[in-house]
Formats: sequence, C-alpha cells, structure tokens
Amino acid sequence: MGSRVESGRTGPVEELGVPRTSVDEELGFHEALLRRGEPSFRVALVSRPAVSFGVGVPPQAEYLRRSREIGMPVVARSTGGTGALHLENDILWAIVLPRSDPRVGADFVRAYARLGRPVVAGLAASRVRSVWVPAPGLVQEYCPLSSRGEVLVTDQGIVGGAAQHLTSQALLHEGGLSWTVDRAAVDQLFGLPTGGPSMRLAGISEARSVASAGVLAAALARALGAELRP
Repeated sequence: MGSRVESGRTGPVEELGVPRTSVDEELGFHEALLRRGEPSFRVALVSRPAVSFGVGVPPQAEYLRRSREIGMPVVARSTGGTGALHLENDILWAIVLPRSDPRVGADFVRAYARLGRPVVAGLAASRVRSVWVPAPGLVQEYCPLSSRGEVLVTDQGIVGGAAQHLTSQALLHEGGLSWTVDRAAVDQLFGLPTGGPSMRLAGISEARSVASAGVLAAALARALGAELRP
C-alpha cells in the first residue's frame, strides 16, 4: 500500500511542504482524493475565514444566512456534521482509504480514536496532549459543540473535530484543527449567548508550545504519512 501527500497551491509555508488554500478549494481536493479511492492524505492551512456545513444541513439554516449577510463564504461538505467556522491558519486534514482496507471497519462512524490517531500523534510531536472524546452536546448547530461524533480536546478545550463520507469504493475521513478561536464570531454567527458554550472552544496556539501553525501542520503531515505507510 502506498501513500503520498497531495500538493495544492502553496503559500508562505511552502518550505514546510504544506499548502495554503481556501476552505472551498481544500474540500474540493478532499473530494478528488475520495473519487480516486487510493490510500492518501492531505494537510493544508486555511488561507481565509469561511463557514463549512455538513451534507444534512439545509441551505436556509440561520447561521448560513447570517454568514452570507456579513460576506462570510459558506462551503458545503459531503461529510456529516453541522456548521463550523474556519479561520486563517486553521488546519484542515483528510485521510482516504479504500473501503476494503481493514482500518475502515464496520464501526468507522465511531472510529475517531483509530482514524484520528495520527492527529493526536502530530500534536504530541509538538508537545500538545490531546484525546478524542464524545462531543459535548451543547449546541447542535455548531459541530464541535454538538452531540454528534467525537471532538479533539486538549488541556485548553475543544480544538477540533472530524466527519466521514463513505462511498461504495472508499472512505473520506476529514477534519479541522483550530489554530485560533474567535468566540465572539462563533456567538454572533450561531446565535449563542456571550460567554456561553463557545468558551469550551480553544485554539492550538493557546498551548504556547508550537512555534507556528505551519510547523504544526508539517508535524501532522508527517504523522499521517507514517500512519499510511505499508
């Protein structure tokens, strides 16, 4: 079994081998990998803010309306979950495995710890301890605060999540890590009370042990590559 890093448009972190792309462009890369169906992975830095939403979310959802009103790009995902705000320098990652790969398994919808193991390893390489835990069930509209699936938690709070799309040929397991968090923007877009559920959110930068988002993204790419080696 082979693995590779798919390259996209590069930016200021080109020397680290990590592309910088828009959320829309990056999710398009994920879908292209899924259609190909070969063992592969991708890591990228977000170039500008956007709100993404899962396949079951109606286009008229209130938070999507609010986002459009202020000119925030909204991007549909083919994976599950609800809404998420992505900021500049946040990290998006994806793994694609053939459906026949034993790492997919019949329990893939609950396999966050197994499929997300390289993310934990990448953070550990940057001296950030993290673990996948059940989602808190606080706000259904905001995916990292909802009751669906699991979220990635550090000592600072919830820093990421993941979702899946299974086809007849392959599984896409994609996720995001927050480098920073704008709690006021989450509250505004998702209609949350100030100082409420969004206080559970955190950015990796708050750990203060990682030099930059680019360094962390490169560590994550190395961990994903190690996981997908034969």
